[in-house]
Amino acid sequence: MKRIIYSEIDGNSKPFYALAALLGAFVLAALASAFYMEHYGHYVTGMNNQVVWGMPHVFAFFLIIASSGALNVASIGTVFGKKIYKPLGRLSGLLAIALLLGGLTILVLDLGRPDRLIVAMLNYNFKSIFAWNIFLYVGFIAVIALYVWLQMERRMNRFARLAGTLAFFWRLVLTTGTGSILGFLVAREAYDSAIMAPLFIAMSFSFGLAAYLLVLMAICRGTGRELGDTVILRMGRLLGVFVGSVLYLTAIQHLANIYAAQHAGVERFILLDGGIFTSLFWIGQVFIGGLLPLLLVYRTPKQNLQRGVAIASALVIAGGFAQLYVLIVGGQSYPLNLFPGMEVSSSFFDGAVATYAPSLPEVGLGLGGVALAGLIILVGIKVLRFLPTTLANAAIDPHHEVTTGRP
Repeated sequence: MKRIIYSEIDGNSKPFYALAALLGAFVLAALASAFYMEHYGHYVTGMNNQVVWGMPHVFAFFLIIASSGALNVASIGTVFGKKIYKPLGRLSGLLAIALLLGGLTILVLDLGRPDRLIVAMLNYNFKSIFAWNIFLYVGFIAVIALYVWLQMERRMNRFARLAGTLAFFWRLVLTTGTGSILGFLVAREAYDSAIMAPLFIAMSFSFGLAAYLLVLMAICRGTGRELGDTVILRMGRLLGVFVGSVLYLTAIQHLANIYAAQHAGVERFILLDGGIFTSLFWIGQVFIGGLLPLLLVYRTPKQNLQRGVAIASALVIAGGFAQLYVLIVGGQSYPLNLFPGMEVSSSFFDGAVATYAPSLPEVGLGLGGVALAGLIILVGIKVLRFLPTTLANAAIDPHHEVTTGRP
């Protein structure tokens, strides 16, 4: 492998400023949406007493989960010693921080009273998984910042593997905590499951790698940096493994719930009678986010490899949003079983399936979080050396000369 040279992007072109302006507009729209919801109250959204987590939480969960998985590229290079991934580690850390900040910003602005977050930070309830996550999220950002600095400072490179190992285990704990937010909610039959933690870890690997591939290909295309098929082939095949893992754990989750008699109702709701949730599960999650990406990453001809992997990554992200929508919104829409074995009827929608339709401010807030993550990445690659000048096969593949003509 040749010596890798890193550089900033030029960032003085019209497309660069146009993209920055577009992302900034979405961020401003998110701030306006948050102000609108705070000023008039959450009744202007589609959320209600039954569905208290809506579209903003779908975006927030996705970004937080993907931030953990985005660091996987750096971990493979540093912790597991795969040299071909080492030049990609800096961008991996930047993307992880950006996605996490975007997701947390959505959560804070959706509180209605963001200033009340100070109360939660000064009065911890350690019986709450949310209190644990405050430490996990803030600590994750600090660990990644240290990890990236050790990679960028040549004199400190020898400590990068130690920091990478810490970051690797920290993100496993972080994603376990995020999955446990749902897994510990025993009142919701769609959530109450120990498999939520490993499922969220697999989802993080899949969503994070898909996001990383799209960002990497977009940056290389926009800056004219060469991107060899070796990197894309390996990460594309790895993406297929992660997508397959998500499908497998999802199948185990639903098979276990079908086997348990008390969960038969919610399983029938999600898999057969749930309307939009059933459609999103089978078409969005299983087909678009699972089977199609698997077909693309393993069957795309080599001459169309990058296009196939890019489409597969976009489909994984679309399927990820569908999966989280079914989990979060669908899980709340199914009525609470307050009195098992009894029929419940009242004027307060007891026993009735809740309705929910995302409002424009909710979507605007969610898209603003994504735009904020994009803006952080854009500024980061302009001011600091996160990117190699080339990712050509000959530059990063130590066996390129032996395997000439093959990616």
